[in-house]
Amino acid sequence: MRYRKLSPTGDRTFGHSQADFWVNQREGVGQAVLTRLELWKGQWFLNVADGMPWATEVLGKYTDSLRDMAVQDRIYATPGVTQINGYNSELDRQSRAWTAHADISTLYGQITIAGPI
Repeated sequence: MRYRKLSPTGDRTFGHSQADFWVNQREGVGQAVLTRLELWKGQWFLNVADGMPWATEVLGKYTDSLRDMAVQDRIYATPGVTQINGYNSELDRQSRAWTAHADISTLYGQITIAGPI
């Protein structure tokens, strides 16, 4: 697996030859998971069916039973992911903040994805 690295501000990196890529590393799979979670369904004009169903299955009033399943399905569908070892999420209704934490096994080792996804 070869995946272009992102800068701390979320931009793709260029100008450093092979140092701009994750090649067969767990960090590349972790970055792929995060970028796939950030893509909203309908956002990519070449495939409007691809993306996370944030508006219909994650955000909103009646999505409690769908939210975690939608995120886990998107993680499992990421190339290089072999298993989700642990997953939990928390919704703070007062601040309306939702955070998730996933321990993932990849073809290249384990990695943790955490934060406000």
